[in-house]
Amino acid sequence: MPTSTASQQLFMYSTVVSDVGTVRSNNQDSAFAGEHLIAICDGMGGHAGGDTASTIAIRSLAHIEQDNVDGDVQVVSHMMATSVMAAHDAIVGKAKRERRLAGMGTTVTSVALVAGCWVLAHIGDSRAYLLHDGHLVRMTSDHSYVQHLIDTGRISEAEARNHPQRNVVMRVLGDFDIDSRPDIAIRKAHPSDRWLLCSDGLCGVLEDSTLEEVLSTCADQEECAQRLVSMALRAGSTDNVTAVIADATLALDADAFDLPHQTPLVGGAASASLETIADIVNEPVASAPPLREGKQSPAARAAALRSGKDPNEEPKQPEQRVAQPSSVREDNGDRVNTDTGEIPIVQKRNGRISADPNDPEVAKAIRNEHIEERKTKRSRKFRNRIITILIIILVLLGVAGVGVGTYRWSQTKYYIGDNNGKVAIFQGVPTSIFGAKLSHAVTDTNMKTSDLPPSWREQLDQGISFDTYGEAKSHTRLIKKQLNDAKRKQEAKQQEKAAAEQKAKDEAAKKAADQAAKTNKSGGDKS
Repeated sequence: MPTSTASQQLFMYSTVVSDVGTVRSNNQDSAFAGEHLIAICDGMGGHAGGDTASTIAIRSLAHIEQDNVDGDVQVVSHMMATSVMAAHDAIVGKAKRERRLAGMGTTVTSVALVAGCWVLAHIGDSRAYLLHDGHLVRMTSDHSYVQHLIDTGRISEAEARNHPQRNVVMRVLGDFDIDSRPDIAIRKAHPSDRWLLCSDGLCGVLEDSTLEEVLSTCADQEECAQRLVSMALRAGSTDNVTAVIADATLALDADAFDLPHQTPLVGGAASASLETIADIVNEPVASAPPLREGKQSPAARAAALRSGKDPNEEPKQPEQRVAQPSSVREDNGDRVNTDTGEIPIVQKRNGRISADPNDPEVAKAIRNEHIEERKTKRSRKFRNRIITILIIILVLLGVAGVGVGTYRWSQTKYYIGDNNGKVAIFQGVPTSIFGAKLSHAVTDTNMKTSDLPPSWREQLDQGISFDTYGEAKSHTRLIKKQLNDAKRKQEAKQQEKAAAEQKAKDEAAKKAADQAAKTNKSGGDKS
């Protein structure tokens, strides 16, 4: 007898593969793949910042794996939005407490399965793709500068791939004064739906058609994730590469004993916090499977040679491990009590061992330790002060050298820009170092920038750069020619319009005169 639709229930299987890539020194991506939640976070902010930010975001979202089981879509969507914003507050707070983390941030793209619906939360330029009925649909819009240029029609999708500012993100979580509210979307879930969440290290080098082909033809989840990450690395990705794959499956009997179940997987930087995440979800979690192959591309071999490694040597991959929640760790005796080290252990003359602070010999050992600590601190402070002074001197010398070199190089360049409302040729580059401009006007033209079309004015605001003065001069002539052509066309249109208006007036006057003549004639005939 067929099972009723009401008793059918969707479940989710998911997996993740994350790799540091061939260029980066550490993995700043973090990912989570569970039964109810999947998430990808791409960190930014340097060696110590990006991995920290993405890990904080995963920790903030992980509780949804257990907290969405009540089946209220609106509650879960609100929970995902508040969790993302809580991650933002935590990242900002940590960056303020630790200066070395200033400027860190992360993208967040996460999907939860609840009551037969997909709930999507997104901020940044990581992406979510949904394969439905064999067709791949991109479910997120990048919060990036190049996406803004695409949306406004200034550049094409093809031009965006090589745009020099393709990595500029306009909305992101972190130590920035920008909007941290994620985009939230809700979509009906269907059996055989397949999700791909990925960082820009993957979607930035693989075409959507390639993603659709692999997701459609590779049924095995882990093999699919392995293949996508490997393909991105072979295609020359210079970033961390992470792929999360999730499939919706139908359980015909929701009351059955052997319902679909998996151990949540944690990938990338967040895998260093397995125990913490296990406590959050209150169940065992495992680190993601390592990438099996895919680092033998020419780019990978070149990177290995630059770092002094053997390009033919396969890097040693970390082994997968499983972390239990704290209640299980305590029962197994795995939870270690931290030793403060404040009271030394002393072996007395009679052979007895004592750690009693009231014992004279132990008290003496404590005093000696404190004296040594103070000596060590004074010595460390003096050494650090000397090192700091030397570093400052070297940095100042280096900055001075870089400044001089940069200025000399800048004076070999030219650009066209705005100089007090007029088009002018500048020697240098349109920027400054420490408040000192690296350019000055060398030739003014009689063209007013206000007479130029908006597209030209936008280019002049940024500066149109050239390698030689002759190229810049030639370009100003081109601008002037186009401006004159535009003026002539405008004048011709005005003359045509004036002639048409005069012709209409003449015709109207003639018509009035003819009408008056007819009237006079008819009056004369009557008389």
